[in-house]
Amino acid sequence: MRPWLVGLWLLPITALAGGDGTAVATPNEVAGTWRMVSATLDTGGRVEQPYGPRPRGMLVFTDDLQFVEVLTDGDTPRFASDVRGGGSDDENRRAMGSGIGFFGTYTVDAEGRFSGNRVEGATFPNWVGAVRTRQSLQLTVEGDRMRETFVRPDGDTLRAEFVRVR
Repeated sequence: MRPWLVGLWLLPITALAGGDGTAVATPNEVAGTWRMVSATLDTGGRVEQPYGPRPRGMLVFTDDLQFVEVLTDGDTPRFASDVRGGGSDDENRRAMGSGIGFFGTYTVDAEGRFSGNRVEGATFPNWVGAVRTRQSLQLTVEGDRMRETFVRPDGDTLRAEFVRVR
């Protein structure tokens, strides 16, 4: 058999295998784009809406285990200036307090369920480098709905619900 023919025959097999020979195609129930529909923060008995009554947010999980999440208050007023960085102290404080954006990598277990993430960049710099496991961050997928429960370092619990974008 000609060597190039053997190589052509093996191409589909090697395309499905990782560098160590394991299959790349693993289940991943969180992969895709999700839109936030609600969010609450339990601060030890008092429940708040950290992103207001009309939260806006997107959470994207890629097949290559990268993620980006941006959560905002849909009612945050526009700045007087159209120049980014030209906001007043009050405008900047309000904007910083009513939204968060961050990105990084994530993991799934053998069944494709979310098992943790590592933050590589964030609008809140203290989160950069944070590693979250199921102990502090749970994502539960049921059909086209996903529920997030995040226990913050201060003990407060954020609960958010997302719907899959089709």
